Amino acid sequence: MSKPLLQVAALSKTFGNLKVLDEITFTLQRGEILGLVGRRGSGKSTLLHVLGGVIPPSGGEIYLEGDRIRFATPDEAHRHGVELVPQVPHLVEQLNVLQNIFLGREIAWPPRLGIPNWRKMSDIARELLQEFGLPPHILSESVGNLTDEQRQLVALMRAFSRPSRLLLIDDMLSSLSFSRQEILLAYMQQKARQGMGIIICSEDIKHLFQSTDRILVLYNGRLSADWRTEACTPRDVVERIVGTSNREQVTPVIWALENFHKAQKRTEELFRQQAQLHESLEVSDSLNRQLVEKLSEQVRSMDHLNIALQEAQRRLLTEREEERKALARELHDSVIQDLLSINYRLEEAEGGAIPSRHREELQNIRSAIREVVGDLRKVCRDLRPPTIDNHGLSSAIPSFVSEWEARTGIAVHLEIDASLGRLPELMELSVFRIIQEALSNVHKHARAHNVHLLLQRTAANNLLIRISDDGRGVDVPANLAEFSAQEHFGLIGISERAALLGGNMHIASSHEGGLTLQVEIPFPSPFQ
Repeated sequence: MSKPLLQVAALSKTFGNLKVLDEITFTLQRGEILGLVGRRGSGKSTLLHVLGGVIPPSGGEIYLEGDRIRFATPDEAHRHGVELVPQVPHLVEQLNVLQNIFLGREIAWPPRLGIPNWRKMSDIARELLQEFGLPPHILSESVGNLTDEQRQLVALMRAFSRPSRLLLIDDMLSSLSFSRQEILLAYMQQKARQGMGIIICSEDIKHLFQSTDRILVLYNGRLSADWRTEACTPRDVVERIVGTSNREQVTPVIWALENFHKAQKRTEELFRQQAQLHESLEVSDSLNRQLVEKLSEQVRSMDHLNIALQEAQRRLLTEREEERKALARELHDSVIQDLLSINYRLEEAEGGAIPSRHREELQNIRSAIREVVGDLRKVCRDLRPPTIDNHGLSSAIPSFVSEWEARTGIAVHLEIDASLGRLPELMELSVFRIIQEALSNVHKHARAHNVHLLLQRTAANNLLIRISDDGRGVDVPANLAEFSAQEHFGLIGISERAALLGGNMHIASSHEGGLTLQVEIPFPSPFQ
């Protein structure tokens, strides 16, 4: 019997005291497609990066067609016929598409002289462009001008541009449109029939059942299952992914997976549902504020009801942020990308032989599309600022404040305690929303020219948020009922969020004018 294309024996990887891969053992034959699944943090990407030479293993052995290997770099892996397509494309922004596809892998003629044969490389690239439904003229386009989907396709074409023995695809299917996902899966099967071995990581189990020969499940860094695809069911796989056969936990995941393709094909209906959801959120916000206002006096004397109400509100805020996050992701990944795709088609049409009056009309349409895309991107940032997920408050607040200054013309002096660090997700989102609401209130009502924003940790281990402006101020003591009548809903929302985090809100206004809003929230215990 011939040797496996890939043999992994007791492969391990640790980062400090954290064991990410724990003695993973499996094989892959030539012409076989292996699906790799697991929860986030289960070790999928780490496994592919070890096999692709990006990071070294801590233990175990890797054999490629019987030869023991341990790649020091991705270039060394490439020389042995191993290609890795990462989740985030590694491209050079200043170079065009053709240069990025063959960067470091240029085809030379004659070989000894090393003169790049750009004609040959262009022919190969054009065939790949046609395969994935991209226009030929994009070869000369700078990758910095491409959509997210087009950038991912460039990374894929880079992997397919030279013959290879083993292809490793990290979780990137979600960045492609439904039609191009289908094209990629079919192209993978074609390459497998030619003898290439493929490992593809994806959260879309339905795709894996459609295109793979075997499915590998990782759970907390260990190999949980290695099944022939035809010998298992989606429920079997999901049970191993979540680590339980509990019906209440498994059934919602199965339902989501089975409905994934339908959701993509019903994009227009989804857009309509998103608009309805947005309206529902606005109505819900208004109703919640009115409820807090009417119950504020009664809640003080009813401790049990207060605890129950706060917990319900906390869940509602969490769910609302998740809905905003999902809505922002769908707007960015579907609507914006579709508009950019249409814009590129119009650009291609504009380059053809058309009357000048139509050309001018096309230019106007493209300009309008770009404005819509800009507005949608702002909506996405308002719904869920990506900076807060990736870098926390210390980066998200300066980014938001800078955009707010440019939009309103009001200057902000910003002071952020350098020792804040990362906070629990709910606390970071709530603090960001408090600042967002406070600045919105300044813009709408204060008639201010300058704002001072302070965020620091106090000696009492509280998080202090102080926003002061030089506007017209308000009457003190503050009355939430009057604020509601004057449509100062932002202050009510701030009070609500502060109370849910166990904090408090104070408002002060001087005779010379101006308003100071101060919120203090207890820092979470390190033992929670």
